[in-house]
Amino acid sequence: MKNFVMLRVDLSAEYQPLSAQPLVASVDINVSPTNTGPVFFRGTDGKDVPWTSLGEWHHLPCVNLAEIFVKGTPGDVVTVVGGT
Repeated sequence: MKNFVMLRVDLSAEYQPLSAQPLVASVDINVSPTNTGPVFFRGTDGKDVPWTSLGEWHHLPCVNLAEIFVKGTPGDVVTVVGGT
């Protein structure tokens, strides 16, 4: 691991990338346990993929965060922690 990555993504009703610029890293993505609604990730087929369990997290090795899109209830949060 060369560089530490820590991001807080404030959700909106429209899809947004986890990173505004290309950023390849191995990360844990966490849906905050204090969120009020589900978080939707845009699937590779373009369909919504809901993460409905508050506090749910997954480890994703070597992904480009600019290619992962999320949306949800405005004010809810997704956190990203890992490294390049």
